[in-house]
Amino acid sequence: MAITTAREASYDTTSGAPEPARHAAPNRRFRRGSFLRDLEGQPTFGHIGPNWFASVMGTGIVANAAATLPVQVPGLLVFARAIWVLDVLLLAVVLTATAVHWLRHGERARAHLDHPVMSHFYGAPAMGLMTVGAGALLVGQPVIGTHPAVVMDAVLWTAGTALGLWTAVAVPFRAFTGHEVKADSAFGGWLMPVVPPMVSAATGPLLIAHLPAGQARTTLLLGCYVMFGLTLMVSVVMITMIWSRLVHHKVGAAAAVPTLWIVLGPLGQSITAAHNLGEKAPALLPAPYGTAFHALGLVYGVPMWGFALLWGALALAITIRTARQHLPFSLTWWSFTFPVGTVVTGTSGLAAATGLDLFTGAAVLFYLGLLTAWATVFVRTARGAWAGRLLKAV
Repeated sequence: MAITTAREASYDTTSGAPEPARHAAPNRRFRRGSFLRDLEGQPTFGHIGPNWFASVMGTGIVANAAATLPVQVPGLLVFARAIWVLDVLLLAVVLTATAVHWLRHGERARAHLDHPVMSHFYGAPAMGLMTVGAGALLVGQPVIGTHPAVVMDAVLWTAGTALGLWTAVAVPFRAFTGHEVKADSAFGGWLMPVVPPMVSAATGPLLIAHLPAGQARTTLLLGCYVMFGLTLMVSVVMITMIWSRLVHHKVGAAAAVPTLWIVLGPLGQSITAAHNLGEKAPALLPAPYGTAFHALGLVYGVPMWGFALLWGALALAITIRTARQHLPFSLTWWSFTFPVGTVVTGTSGLAAATGLDLFTGAAVLFYLGLLTAWATVFVRTARGAWAGRLLKAV
């Protein structure tokens, strides 16, 4: 999800890479309609940033959210498994492209962490790993088997959690000590490096039953609650700053508008985490603590769901207003997928806890919106990557 703020006019909104001083002459070998025709002689892997992992997140949540829906639709789980397999392949492609980028363009790759915009998207790889891992247990078991699914999720969750805890510290530290940050700099992407621990908290409960009874299970449960609090408190601070920027400096560049949807990520994921952790708490914690954490899933989830609806309505209104003028396509459009997917999983959790048709209907409605957004963004990303437009600096 490459982005452009009002003060980052020179930042490439297509590939997410800082714009080079000069470009090579167009490569005449690529005819119109051919593979990489728009790359214009630039290196294929020259501008691969961590924002590309947003496509892994956005695709994986389509499968995971389907598995949590409170209604059973014929063929839905088969569809979810197919999407998960696609996401595994997508993760492999993005990981390979990233490795090649680091090997061939190491200096440019290292510069991403020093960039005041791109650095925040280092949270995407962590969340991409955990999304694929969670999908292995939620929908992938019939495809690869139970034991391989457990191992796959354990490896990807552990790697994603470690990387996410690093980004939650390293990226803000760079912002505090080195990045040039102005009054109008706050945008949804600031949440990206601090949301991964909440994803860990929401998906960690899937592994609890596969750990030895006793200390291991309780430690993982409380560790997830620690990560829940870590992201929640930082998100409150950052969402306040984003709201303030919108009030005082208005919407800003059109290319950055999709990132407003990222705010739904910590909101929906925190509701999901509160529910998933609460379901495990009574069996692992003594009374009254286990019961209290179980109640937190609803006591916290319902009010936060209300704020998610408010922010979603504002983000939708701003997006429609911008689209009527001009909303250029870029990797920022993946912001329309994963955050909405977390609202689906959170709403499904509330439906399971209450049995209310209100939450069941809302979960289905949000999922239909997620499917529409994902299909649109996936097709346009595939076309842009095939033609080379999303692989070059503009």
